[in-house]
Formats: sequence, C-alpha cells, structure tokens
Amino acid sequence: MKIGFLQFGPKHLDPAFNLKFIRVYLDKADFDLLVLPELANTGYLQDDKAALLQASEPADGSGIFLSSLIATAREHEACIVCGFSEKDGSRLYNSAVAVDGTGVLNLYRKTHLFYKEKNLFKSGDSGFSVFGYKGVIIGTMVCFDWFFPESARTLALKGAQIVAHPANLVLPWCQNAMVTRSLENRVFSITANRVGTETGQDEELEFTGASQILSPSGNCLAQAAERSIQLAIVDVDPGKALNKHLNAFNDLFEDRKPLHYKH
Repeated sequence: MKIGFLQFGPKHLDPAFNLKFIRVYLDKADFDLLVLPELANTGYLQDDKAALLQASEPADGSGIFLSSLIATAREHEACIVCGFSEKDGSRLYNSAVAVDGTGVLNLYRKTHLFYKEKNLFKSGDSGFSVFGYKGVIIGTMVCFDWFFPESARTLALKGAQIVAHPANLVLPWCQNAMVTRSLENRVFSITANRVGTETGQDEELEFTGASQILSPSGNCLAQAAERSIQLAIVDVDPGKALNKHLNAFNDLFEDRKPLHYKH
C-alpha cells in the first residue's frame, strides 16, 4: 500500500483556496492512503466563532470542501483522511473524515481538545473507531490525542494497522512520542502536521511541521522539514502490523494484564 502525507499551511478561513491547493498539489501523486493536516479547510487559530461557523461544513459530504475531496479521492482511486472544522447545526467539532470515491467512510470527532479549542469546539462524541479500506484496517486520531496513550491503544485493540493522525502541532514532543505510540502498538502511523504561523487577537502560534510516517518498529520511513510544504509517499506492507510479537515469548496484546490497569 502506498501511504503518505501532504504537509502545508492552510489559509485562514478560506476553504476554497485550501481545496484548490490540495487538488493541485496532489494532481500527479500516486497513493492509496493520504493524510492531510488538522483543520485543513479553515486553519487553526480562530477568534470569531461566527466566522468559523460560516467557513465550516457538515460531515455528510455535501459541502464544497468535502465533496471536492471525495472527487479527488475518486480520481486517484484512493482514500484521503483530512482534518476539518465540522458544523453540526450550531455546534462545531474539530473532526477528521476519511473519504474515498464513494463518499464518507468514517468520521472522527477529536476527543481531547487542546488549549483554546475548548472555546470553539465541542468535545468529540464519536469515540475511537476503525474502518476498512482495500483490506486494511485504519484508525484515526487528531493532534493532541497523541498525548493520551489510550487513543492509539484503543485503535490498535480495535484492529487498526495504520493510525492516520491529522495534526496542527505547536508543542515540540509529538514526533518523538509517536515513535513510542507506533512501537507499543506495533502499528504504522502517519502524522500529517502543518507549517507556518497564524496570528490571532492576542497571540501568534508557530507550527512545527516535521510530518512523519513510522513503522510498527518505530522506524521513521519518511519525515518532512519543519517549515516547508512537502508531499511524502512510501510503500508499506500493512500486514506487518498484524504481528504483535516481540520475540518467541512476548506478544504485546496477549501479554496485557487489564485487571491490573484499573485505578
């Protein structure tokens, strides 16, 4: 399976521009699964909830951003996982959607909101789920979910072979921590971060880039620079994520002792 990420800096509150950029950049790309950053339709740092609502769209694929993303997936005969600002009536969710040429395959609403996201978005109510694509099980989490080991572990226990991880990272630790997440769950992971800065009314955020693809052994298969737009695609064998053995005696999942993990 050809898996990858597109690292870029979404333009603030301009879904049409961001969509055009994505389509042009992916025009000649060959992939089966591609992950885009968190909030790729609207950008991250928002001060005006009304304006954000206006730029957001529902998760059913009827809006301009997701419908075009579905068309892009159809053209490439591929699956695209993308972070987006989801509008559900008057509520907003920081969500990630998986689409292919037939429509929406899976919706995930971010469970662990970071910092001032709590002023804009509702905490996700979807829970962690997986979906199948071309015989491979894929799970999704979003950005700050990485800080909670239960996120990736839940996806892995549900059978995920690949964890798609749209992100807008500003803290310096995620890329290193995801090595452990991949290793302790024996899964591939794709962290699609963004680059650039955004300025709000009282602060400026700089995003860390360095998007990456990791193997079930924690090896880095591809990593972007910290500040540049970059597309990376690698060939992997997802079947390797089915093997949870470290050696002849230790299976990471069979050796778990949930009885002793209660608090």
